[in-house]
Amino acid sequence: MGCSNFLTGFLNFVTFVLSLPIIGVGIWLAKQHNTVCIRFLQWPVIIIGVFILLVSFAGMVGAWCRVSCLLWVYLFVMLLLILLLFVFTIFAFAVTNAGAGHALSGKGYKEYHLGDYSTWLQRKVDNPSYRDKIKSCLSDAKVCNNLDNEYPTLTKFNAASLSPIESGCCKPPSSCNFIFVNATIWQGTPPPSAEDPDCVVWSNANLCYNCNSCKAGILQNIKQDWRKVAIVNIIVLVFLIIAYSVGCCAFRNNRWEGGSG
Repeated sequence: MGCSNFLTGFLNFVTFVLSLPIIGVGIWLAKQHNTVCIRFLQWPVIIIGVFILLVSFAGMVGAWCRVSCLLWVYLFVMLLLILLLFVFTIFAFAVTNAGAGHALSGKGYKEYHLGDYSTWLQRKVDNPSYRDKIKSCLSDAKVCNNLDNEYPTLTKFNAASLSPIESGCCKPPSSCNFIFVNATIWQGTPPPSAEDPDCVVWSNANLCYNCNSCKAGILQNIKQDWRKVAIVNIIVLVFLIIAYSVGCCAFRNNRWEGGSG
């Protein structure tokens, strides 16, 4: 067995083994959780795991058993995967380039404005189907429930380092000038001239889940996560390009040996 065939088979054996816990996580999500937020995640996880398993199996068998047709399929799919991953990485950096928190005088947290983010992300978060899923996820995660205990006084609350979602969804914007009762209960009536429409949307019962600031906080969270994913994608791209190059050598060896035989 040639060196390139062995390396191709070994690399795909590693990814084949890694795909099994990915599928297991997806099945566990499907069986253990019934919330909309978790159901939204389970199928993509399972599909990705099965896809990696099948592609890895094709590459492993094609390289170690010298099945050229399987190796050709593996290389074709790998090329598509490399191109898609490259495009997605560029896209992720592009759509998450805009948007950042606004520092407030005397506050430990920042506030987030929906208009600061890319138009594409704004359209996504404004889509009714996405909006309902997001509200369900926020409700299931109970992101605001512990703030009252953690920050019982206004001094502690002002010094708090709130997450983007906590800042955007659990409290009214500072421009509303509401009076602090506790972290999730505020008193006051917005003046008719209030520039921020979130001041009218805020309620002590539903908090700011329907506010633009909440959407902005979610987008900031998405931006941070997508940036992490994009960096991981670059590492994965390097691995895939190396595996693809070795696979091409293995495919060429298989054809050469088949032709010479």
